Amino acid sequence: MQRATQPYHDQKPGTSGLRKKVRAFQQSHYLENFVQAIADGTGGFAGKTLVVGGDGRFYNVEAIQIILRMAVANGAARVIVGQDGILSTPAVSCLIRHYQADGGIVLSASHNPGGPDADFGIKYNVSNGGPAPEAVTDAIYACSRAIAVYHIAEATPVDLARLGITHIQQTHIHVVDSVTQYQSLMGELFDFDAIGALFRAGFTMCFDAMRAVTGPYAKAILEHTLGAPAGTVMNAVPLADFGGGHPDPNLTHAHELVERLWSDAAPDFGAASDGDGDRNMILGSRFFVTPSDSLAVLAANAHLVPGYAQGLSGIARSMPTSQACDTVARELGIECFETPTGWKYFGTLMDAGRATLCGEESFGTGSNHVREKDGLWAVLFWLNVLAVRQQSVEQVVSEHWARFGRNYYARHDYEGVRVEAANELMSALRQLQVGLVDGHLGGREVVYADDFAYTDPIDHSTATGQGLRFGFADGSRIVYRLSGTGTVGATIRIYFERFEANPAAQYDDPRQALADLIELADSMVGLRARIGRDQPDVIT
Repeated sequence: MQRATQPYHDQKPGTSGLRKKVRAFQQSHYLENFVQAIADGTGGFAGKTLVVGGDGRFYNVEAIQIILRMAVANGAARVIVGQDGILSTPAVSCLIRHYQADGGIVLSASHNPGGPDADFGIKYNVSNGGPAPEAVTDAIYACSRAIAVYHIAEATPVDLARLGITHIQQTHIHVVDSVTQYQSLMGELFDFDAIGALFRAGFTMCFDAMRAVTGPYAKAILEHTLGAPAGTVMNAVPLADFGGGHPDPNLTHAHELVERLWSDAAPDFGAASDGDGDRNMILGSRFFVTPSDSLAVLAANAHLVPGYAQGLSGIARSMPTSQACDTVARELGIECFETPTGWKYFGTLMDAGRATLCGEESFGTGSNHVREKDGLWAVLFWLNVLAVRQQSVEQVVSEHWARFGRNYYARHDYEGVRVEAANELMSALRQLQVGLVDGHLGGREVVYADDFAYTDPIDHSTATGQGLRFGFADGSRIVYRLSGTGTVGATIRIYFERFEANPAAQYDDPRQALADLIELADSMVGLRARIGRDQPDVIT
């Protein structure tokens, strides 16, 4: 049936789709408008195969039922849904590729909190399994601004707990096991026998699913298939509000895991994933691996892993991610690409065979096995490397630094900043950049000061205004960005990087290595005074 509606003018997708408070999506016609805009902006759903699933957060099931009824009314031939409405973001990408679907709808606000007063999100993935490129999201947004009607069928709710096919009008709705196909893909990439032997030899680990979507995947793969002891996966049951926690795998929010890894009874290995399963944090006993270092270490050791033993075609990283992987790429004689933040920018490179491994400093790592970052994949990659090298996490990383040098790195997040104050800060920084090249800041020679822009080498699309960079003659840099993943106020992210080639000169505490850059970042334009904050909300 057709229903009249009016546009909402706040439905412009951000870096990872449309994210708002749950109550925004519960407004009359709000979700329906955006789903219809997806259909209209992508040429319609008629005759198409779609994948639908989410991270289980509050409003997930209700939203899926609406989407199924709209898919029917818009003529979709087939909709593949995760059991109980659950699919991790990388699993959605996996299923799109496996079933050769035309696209997919992911319901998640990633690492943002969940619950009736918290966040919800929706994004569209295209036929390669990756997030919609900007041209597609622009088309969706244009449709959302002009919408006058949407199409929705009258139908009883689909039983999402029961595996199998339900027929509604001309549409086949296929409820599939959420884990099976993803686990099969992981078994093709990694040496499960070697990892299983590692556990049988007494290796211990703790995986924190943070009461989010990766719990069922981690239980099935780590405990049931690889033989890790029961209880290896903590917080394994997905909850609509993530147990009141913040499902962001970093040192601040995954504090329960961090406490275990820094205890006297610490396991050999620790890891966590986020709300929708596309991010990861890697820990050793009393040892933290930065996401940037993790990407570089995996690239340097990829030859040890069956799925990548044939070699890497290239590496891609987001601009704010440290340049540690660049050094590895140079030694391997492969390309290294610097892109804007957002996994969608890696898709064309992977599709063209130019990049095999990709990573972002925001705890996202992945490869061309899907077109999303993949938290559990990164954990299995690390386990495979540890099984082959028979070393601790700290030993693997320390030897990497000795070979390639160390990129000291940190990110400071100021969350919920007044939008006006954040914009004024960025404006002041842009003014500072004018005429600064070949100048000095804080006694450092500036070799570049710009607002990062990118031209895709495959499709030649462009992206501008991607972050203010200040690069210095010694190779260090400071980067400022406004994040597009929050739902309240503005999030200012500041990145600090310094390279040290000599292992003997390396610092035990990265804060010491970066102290002068951190102080410079505040003094350049009076950061703390401008935004009214004494310290960051999160440091990673």
